Amino acid sequence: MDRRSALRTGAGLLAAGAALTVPPAVRATAATTAKTTTAKAMTAKAMTAEVTAAKAATAAGPTDGWTQTSFSVGWQKPWNLDLAKRHSYADGVHRMWVYSTDEPFEEGSATDPRTEMRWKVDYTTGDHMWDADVYLPSGADGASFVQILRSVHPSGTPATDIMLNVYDTDGGTVRRYDGTVLRTGAYDTWFNVKIAHRANSGTGTVEVYFDDTRVLRVADRGPATRYFKNGVYQHGSGRAEARFRGLRYWTR
Repeated sequence: MDRRSALRTGAGLLAAGAALTVPPAVRATAATTAKTTTAKAMTAKAMTAEVTAAKAATAAGPTDGWTQTSFSVGWQKPWNLDLAKRHSYADGVHRMWVYSTDEPFEEGSATDPRTEMRWKVDYTTGDHMWDADVYLPSGADGASFVQILRSVHPSGTPATDIMLNVYDTDGGTVRRYDGTVLRTGAYDTWFNVKIAHRANSGTGTVEVYFDDTRVLRVADRGPATRYFKNGVYQHGSGRAEARFRGLRYWTR
């Protein structure tokens, strides 16, 4: 039989439905290839899911799930001076300064001098967040620039849940009170600060974020009525100043 006849015969057999026998070795190779392809596809899908989850986690910010809420403020400044002597506002920036020789905010008070915003959002429980961009000019030493004050608290417990202070070391060192270092090189640059307080009827938690990175998580000082304050509260000597912009209040 010549080559054309053989081809015609083969084509006829296939058209008539004749079975085509595949050698066992070929079948085994095909099955292995299919399993390998499926495994690779599943691995790729799993890796894609992991990358997506990682991106979602990275994209999540401190205010995700929170609601921006309106607020108002009062002022605390040397009792014998007009506010304009220790505060200015221009181009969205609040500047507050004070001298260690200034009077306290109330005549006869034994507290240190200050020029501060007192947020009128008193709370005892719930999730509350203070949020602003902060600028600390060189030279401030020992001054508080933001705090959670416990206006009503059990006798014998502290007056604040947290204070952030700046010291004249390492280009401006921000500490929790005078202890834990949270940042150096803080002078003469804008950076965002968020303080999230999850308060409850027992002991809650306070978290501090700089530029949306958490730098501190600590317990609060127990049940109290409290509010946020920001400005400059001078515990050191000489002149101290702090600036703020983009003030925001969040609840959840």
